[in-house]
Amino acid sequence: PKGGGVGNTCIVGGGEAPGSSNVMDTFQINILSNAIDFGDLIAVNHDLYGTTASATRLLFLGGTGPSDVIQYVAFASKGNAADFGNLTAAARVTTGHGNDTRGLRAGGFAPGVTNVIDYVTFATTSNATDFGDLTVARGIAMASGSNTRTVVGGGNDPGASNVIDYVTTASTGNAVDFGDLTLARWGGSSSSSTTRSVFGGGSPSTNVIDYVTIGSTGNASDFGDLTVATEAMGGRGSNQTRGVFAGGYISPGADTNVIQYVTFGSTGNAIDFGDLVTARRGNAGYSNGHGGLS
Repeated sequence: PKGGGVGNTCIVGGGEAPGSSNVMDTFQINILSNAIDFGDLIAVNHDLYGTTASATRLLFLGGTGPSDVIQYVAFASKGNAADFGNLTAAARVTTGHGNDTRGLRAGGFAPGVTNVIDYVTFATTSNATDFGDLTVARGIAMASGSNTRTVVGGGNDPGASNVIDYVTTASTGNAVDFGDLTLARWGGSSSSSTTRSVFGGGSPSTNVIDYVTIGSTGNASDFGDLTVATEAMGGRGSNQTRGVFAGGYISPGADTNVIQYVTFGSTGNAIDFGDLVTARRGNAGYSNGHGGLS
């Protein structure tokens, strides 16, 4: 699943379809195709959104309950998720990013909005440790970044937020203001190359994709549009060339199995990639080749 320094495997788990799901799907980002079955989460989970990943492991952070459970799978082998440890506090609809050593969780509902950032070390199985705080407490935000910075955009605080924060992934401390999204929203997806983070979709229902240059600070710029306005879309990933968005909810009243992608090096509208095994919203996913793994 990892070749030439870039991983292409994306795994998407959980969600509602319309009942809570424990399904995990997988696909290769460099090949346009439909997803196939990977295995099952420990339990059904529809409030995930939060994931972080190294080149070898994908972690699901919290979820339904709220929950403090962290579960993990190995990219190289299909199978069911296993227990990794616990967050510093229970939370649902979190978000996450990281580098090849350390994974971060940011925000969520616990049950009110939280500003907590905590982190784990991928090579161990253990509980999370406190990292610091977001500038604004919020849930259902969108995170991605490079191997040095984790960038967190949007969220619900409890109204729609346009705030973008960042932290230095290898350190600890409170987040710093980065700039603003072009549109305040929550429940979209973010993926990244080593230099660009893109933020797609979200609620109130939108097809907007915008982006920032990770190494700088400033407001986001327009990138293009999703194939259709989509919210509740936590499935995402990248191979540093392509960013993918998977599943979600299309108004009025329809879950979707659509996977769509953008090319980081240009700007433009998303293109159809293929389909998940089942249509669902409130899912979560990440890949073993995202912008934090250079």
